[in-house]
Amino acid sequence: MSWPTWLPIRAELSDLIPYGAPQITGVTALNTNENPFKVPTAVVEKMLAALPQVLENLNRYPDRDALELRGKLAEYITKSTGSSFLAKNIWAANGSNEILQTLMLACGGRGALGFLPSYSVHPLIAKATGTKWISGERLRDFELDLASALKQISDAKPGLTFITTPNNPTGTCTSINDIEVLAEATLAINGLLIVDEAYQEFSDEVSAVSLISKYPNVVVVRTMSKAFAFAGARVGYAVADEAMISAVLVTRLPYHLSSATQALALTALASSDLLLAEVDALISERNRVASELEKLGFRVIPSSANFLLFSGFSSDAHQTWKALVEKGVLIRDVGLPGYLRVTIGLPVENEQFLAAIAAHRP
Repeated sequence: MSWPTWLPIRAELSDLIPYGAPQITGVTALNTNENPFKVPTAVVEKMLAALPQVLENLNRYPDRDALELRGKLAEYITKSTGSSFLAKNIWAANGSNEILQTLMLACGGRGALGFLPSYSVHPLIAKATGTKWISGERLRDFELDLASALKQISDAKPGLTFITTPNNPTGTCTSINDIEVLAEATLAINGLLIVDEAYQEFSDEVSAVSLISKYPNVVVVRTMSKAFAFAGARVGYAVADEAMISAVLVTRLPYHLSSATQALALTALASSDLLLAEVDALISERNRVASELEKLGFRVIPSSANFLLFSGFSSDAHQTWKALVEKGVLIRDVGLPGYLRVTIGLPVENEQFLAAIAAHRP
């Protein structure tokens, strides 16, 4: 990108453009891994009932430490995983990306290591925060190469090692046994293991929060955007040892989480059974769409998330992506040669996608 000469942008940022998926109106959008189900009317009514008190007090700053919200998130994690946590083990922020940025600001002095392809925002945040990024690689089937990962951790001794599971954009999972091996290896070099579990509710794998009591260097990052159908509210959270939470509080912005966000998130957590009720339906649709793609001759990467990565088009990936947009279906070109990613939508949206992609079967 070309910047005016009077603008003193940092040299390492001068080649960047703002991150973001294409936003196109008038299409079926299956490109950003959103939950396609609207927030239930009963939950919306509860949220509306919570807002008057918030609005009456907008002249006051929000609870700086979001203690009530952190306590309820701890209760949710304890109930859903069987591992016990308190508010002191939780930090909430404006989406999981703010968590990641704050972690790098606090602990990125020795650099960060991640295994690609994975969540593309990790290296972008590293660059923006002045954190040296080290790119590890995955196997050809996108599974983690554990032996290679352990060698890189030992050689580079990064302050932060990232593992995303289920992985984005591939949907593949890293087993809890392999994560424990990574936890031990990173602890040996006094480094953190950051486990990004944005899609954990769609997976059968044991959560890495189960390792925190044994490995205090493990930090699990989650979001309410996906399974909770709460992307517009922007709520993410970290689950970690109390000392780690204290460290991120050093670099967090003051009063960063608005009163309205906290109130809406508390209402969502109180209604978690309703909001999470569609997760099973999305898993079922994911499996159905994967089966239909395979019947058409495409290769589908096994997924434990709410999306599918697939290959085998009759033309290259970007041309196929453009052709689908012209047919009114927007999926994601994730920059992997020969692959595209589709978010699982409502059944009718998935049928639109399947009908459109059928023209590009191998």
